[in-house]
Amino acid sequence: GIRQLVRRLGDPQKELRFVHVAGTNGKGSVCAFLSSVLQQGGYRVGKYNSPAVLDYREEIQVNGSYITKAAVSRYVEQLKDVCDGMVAEGLPHPTPFEVKTAMAFLHFRDKKCDVVVMETGMGGLLDATNIVEDTCVAVLTSISEDHMGFLGKTLGEIAVQKAGIIKKGCHVVTAVQAPEVMEVIVDRAASLGCPLTVADGKAAEHVRFGLEKQRFDYGGLKKLEITLAGQYQIENAVTALEGLRALGSGDRKWAFPVPEEKLRQGMSQACWRGRFDVVGRKPYFILDGAHNEDAARRLAQSVEFYFPNRRIIYIMGMLRDKEYDKVIELTHGLADQIITVTPP
Repeated sequence: GIRQLVRRLGDPQKELRFVHVAGTNGKGSVCAFLSSVLQQGGYRVGKYNSPAVLDYREEIQVNGSYITKAAVSRYVEQLKDVCDGMVAEGLPHPTPFEVKTAMAFLHFRDKKCDVVVMETGMGGLLDATNIVEDTCVAVLTSISEDHMGFLGKTLGEIAVQKAGIIKKGCHVVTAVQAPEVMEVIVDRAASLGCPLTVADGKAAEHVRFGLEKQRFDYGGLKKLEITLAGQYQIENAVTALEGLRALGSGDRKWAFPVPEEKLRQGMSQACWRGRFDVVGRKPYFILDGAHNEDAARRLAQSVEFYFPNRRIIYIMGMLRDKEYDKVIELTHGLADQIITVTPP
């Protein structure tokens, strides 16, 4: 569907360069670090993330500005004509995600983005975002079991889907993975002749955790500061830093170096809503979108770490296709009281 759709729109994605990010958890945070730093570095940066937290337009941004309502309506009219034309020829109507992805490509092309930081919707190999060819860096965040019905029964099968974003000519950066996942990534990178970097969050030193600010040293950079809370954000930050290093050292066709001072600014200014997100202080009120086993484990670790011996109240609501049983099992022991709400 997406291939036909973008072809009829003049293949806007062919005029863009991408940092493509896949994985189970941490994609959004890694995209936030990458796009924030690249923007500080003076590049015009498109960012495509889902799902939206506060406003549907936040999924398509250029240098931190949401796509305007006027632009959305303009593109929707154009897309509707093309989709109607496809249906008239007996082709299936593109899915909402395919339409949104095509809209993002049009917007980023029209805004003349230097580089686009793009998160996969689900998986990688068969994802609508994987239509792109000019991937500079493919980033893989931690891969665990999620969307099992769609992506495969085993971790290895899921990894094959996620590693599908690796293209010839790109540099691959991966967080530390389970052995069966790593094997898939190493094989795919080797078969396409792509250099591979493993970003090890444990290599960060002198880590000072905090709810408002966290500091660490990594790769010759001392006292890097981030404002994203959660212990796991150090791993995401290190993954992003390795992605930026790979981007800065590309061949002549593309290289997006960022001076250290701008890199530091970009790392500390990155924000990502809804991930251990402090929205109130007296009392502390935190939002978190954990909906699978791995994310729940990370959430529980952060709650225990930042709020030992505190009375904790949960307000929980989750869609039925998520791993709600696992989330409850891993987190309920920390709560004094749990209030459940039915999502709309």
